[in-house]
Amino acid sequence: MSVLHILVVDDEPAIRQVLTSHIRKAGHHVEHVGDGASAMEVLSRGDVDVCICDIRLPDFDGIEVMRRCREAGTETTFLMMTAYASVPTAIDAMKLGAFDYLTKPVRHEDVQHRIAQIADITGLKEENKRLRSLVNKQNPEMISWKSPAMQEVDRLVDKVARTSGTVLITGESGTGKSFIARRIHQLSTRGDEAFVAVNCGAIPENLLESEFFGHVKGAFTGADRLKKGLFREADGGTLFLDEIFELPLNLQVKLLHVLEEKEVRPVGAEQGRSVDVRILAATNRDVEKMVASGQFREDLYYRLNVLQFVLPPLRERKEDLPLLIDFFVKRETGRLGLEQEYLLDPAVEEILESYSWPGNLRELQNVIARALVLADDGEVRVSDLPRFSSREEEQSVAGGVSLDPSGTLREQVREFESQLIQQVMSEAGGDRQAAAKRLGVGLSTLYRKIEDGTG
Repeated sequence: MSVLHILVVDDEPAIRQVLTSHIRKAGHHVEHVGDGASAMEVLSRGDVDVCICDIRLPDFDGIEVMRRCREAGTETTFLMMTAYASVPTAIDAMKLGAFDYLTKPVRHEDVQHRIAQIADITGLKEENKRLRSLVNKQNPEMISWKSPAMQEVDRLVDKVARTSGTVLITGESGTGKSFIARRIHQLSTRGDEAFVAVNCGAIPENLLESEFFGHVKGAFTGADRLKKGLFREADGGTLFLDEIFELPLNLQVKLLHVLEEKEVRPVGAEQGRSVDVRILAATNRDVEKMVASGQFREDLYYRLNVLQFVLPPLRERKEDLPLLIDFFVKRETGRLGLEQEYLLDPAVEEILESYSWPGNLRELQNVIARALVLADDGEVRVSDLPRFSSREEEQSVAGGVSLDPSGTLREQVREFESQLIQQVMSEAGGDRQAAAKRLGVGLSTLYRKIEDGTG
């Protein structure tokens, strides 16, 4: 049964306390207040699932509480309490959207039964959302790897998927870490539940806590509505934390608490919410180095590193290139809305299979997508490939950076910087901080050059 956040509203303290005690024993989170104004203050946060509200209150009645909630867009389910003399009023409340009503003196068995019904309906609504999502989701993409390294990864994926253990996936940028994470989820018992992926390095630091754990309405300036947060969105399923080693230390502490207690507390909330989430994490950083330098908490690292996958770069598994090329040609043809089938000139296949692919799968995918767009008559030719993936460019990259002697001095300097940054980034395994240090520039300078196209 789902754990619900319940608010009891009644002006009689004894009734509130007894109801609260019984509901809490059933495993739900409970708050209680004695009047309509206090109820509205709690309900306005937006995190109350069920409000068990007396119709007669000292300031305004329970129907008015429900009406104001509906006007504010709050989706709380109302269960009304009333004396026998007010049953017609309770029926009116149901016409306005109350789930049901209970007559006083309230039997605790009836309360638990109604709460269980509401929990079941809430679960069905979430399940319908997931089913609608599954209808539109493609079947898991399968690749029969040829390289021994990836065959071993596949073997481990099959074993790990059957467990609920936390998994850490490491490897250079673009090696397919998110692909492996999704495969683990799809093959697990959670495969029909939500798969929520987030790039930890792409969220502004001041929004991280709200994005991860959610917030209640009014928690801070601009919080004009309830936000569930990534953990609650993934409840019952899998949360994939890509580039997890980009998280600041203060959030690492809170993340460790969630992993250990299986509970999140939204920003501004007084109570935590239980969550059942499997964590898959990924990084292209040197994890041991970051832990040793204090940039990443050792206790969180050990909590994440229950099972670890190390994905080899594409240059170390050239046997997989032919099938990956075929896979991306077919997939990108569909994604780009191209109607005909495409063939690759043998010279193109030779170039693609001989290149070292410092950007790994992501670079291969982008090169193929670009070539398909430029191709004429359903055939990809050498002229459709970007210059850096030609055989001559590959040979020059293998021996260092090269220049085009026909360009102006400014163009040659820019090209030299671009090739040098790409080469150092590749050698640093995508670690921008390490690359900046090797190049002798500040991290902000490296980011700027990458963004303006120099890198």
